[in-house]
Amino acid sequence: MTDNSSPATNAVQLDLDEVRALAVSVLLKAGLAEAQAGPVAQTITDCERDGRQSHGLLRLPGCVMTIDSANFNRTAEPEISEPSAAVVRANAHLGYSLLAFERALPLLEQKAKAVGVAVLAINNCFHFSALWPEVERIARMGLASVAMTPSHAWVAPSGGTSPVLGTNPMAFGWPRAGTNPYVFDFATSAMARSDIAMAKLAGQMLPDGCGVDAQGVPSNDPAAVLAGAMTTFGGHKGTALSTMIELLAGPLIGDMTSRASMDFDAGESAAPCHGELIIAFDPTFLGGDDPATNQQRAEQIFAGFTDQGARLPSQERYLTRARNEVNGVVIARELYDRILALGGEHATS
Repeated sequence: MTDNSSPATNAVQLDLDEVRALAVSVLLKAGLAEAQAGPVAQTITDCERDGRQSHGLLRLPGCVMTIDSANFNRTAEPEISEPSAAVVRANAHLGYSLLAFERALPLLEQKAKAVGVAVLAINNCFHFSALWPEVERIARMGLASVAMTPSHAWVAPSGGTSPVLGTNPMAFGWPRAGTNPYVFDFATSAMARSDIAMAKLAGQMLPDGCGVDAQGVPSNDPAAVLAGAMTTFGGHKGTALSTMIELLAGPLIGDMTSRASMDFDAGESAAPCHGELIIAFDPTFLGGDDPATNQQRAEQIFAGFTDQGARLPSQERYLTRARNEVNGVVIARELYDRILALGGEHATS
């Protein structure tokens, strides 16, 4: 660890091993079982590594609140079943989704490569994390995939003023030969709730179109939007996409919608509890007899971005990753002190 907490920077530099050690120590101190803590800490570390601080160490205080909530199962052991040749089901038993994903992933890969497409339904899971680490991991197995979840009912539909939908993220991963996978991950709200919370902490105003206050009046004040309702991106198109995610990752797999998740929370302020849907596709199985041509066609699309100087989604993350794997990451001293107060311990470089 390098203490850069001068008046000018007020920051602390950590290598990635120290980030993970901090996360693990806080989670274990809060009472989370070691099997659950490992995947959660790794995802937090991956997000810090890739420059996505809103899903990194900043999430630890919320993780502790979730672990302390009445509905959470600190020692949950996922139950994995195989209802069919193309379906894997993982019952997280009210633990975090990440251990269930890790335990079910080998079966998802096996089934997708055997029959061309496979579905993983994770049920009864608490979810706080980004989805891109999951679809990237699947892409590195040579599979394309989509992942989606509901959340809590924080988002009003287009034309409305009352929350009905969740932030409802969706991620996609595509394998590429000899280079990093193509990956995107975004909320269907106009802005991620964590980014709005970060703007509030920083005393910053929001761009137009992010949400409304408690009276339904459009607002740029993050505190007012957090107390009122967020909005979907792209008007009715974002609302339709968000509704699709509610249905596919909720009732389709026998789990809660964002409204049901919020009711289940009952004011605990824990992470959303719901389901997650992941669909994996095998391009080799589905693509016919000429995989080289299929790959070339895909790469032509990506080249169409980069040849004209446009940013390819995930490109920036990979560049940030390369830097941070060497240099480590910098976090605010205030956040670092808060993590230490939660029981965090850093590894010695």
